[in-house]
Amino acid sequence: MAKMTDRMKQVFEKVPVAVLATATGDGTPNAVPMAAKKIIDDETILLSDQYFNKTLANMKSNPKASVTFWEKTEGYQFKGTIIIETSGERYEETAKWIEELGNAIGVTMRSKGAVIMKIDEIYGVTPGPDAGKLLV
Repeated sequence: MAKMTDRMKQVFEKVPVAVLATATGDGTPNAVPMAAKKIIDDETILLSDQYFNKTLANMKSNPKASVTFWEKTEGYQFKGTIIIETSGERYEETAKWIEELGNAIGVTMRSKGAVIMKIDEIYGVTPGPDAGKLLV
């Protein structure tokens, strides 16, 4: 597993939206914006599924995914393996968190699942000669 640095965690938590990219079993790509995201530990992030359709089907057939995020000119890409939880303590905590987020903005939201990514690799996406370089 790859470990996030404090700076990577800071940027991930600060940006309001990241991009989750998945692919079908035969390689057809799909990318969606993600706002419901949080860090579990140095090697793991959680994304909440409120609206996934193609994304969910992709993750079930191909558990490899990436999450890309950036602030101004600094950015990172996590590549990892997905586990989907639709019951249990972590899912219940996620469902409560999403309901509270929705209530705060006056929108009914319901989490269908906690999407857990174990980070395998971290790449830089900051423009310049090191763009795309494996960092961790």
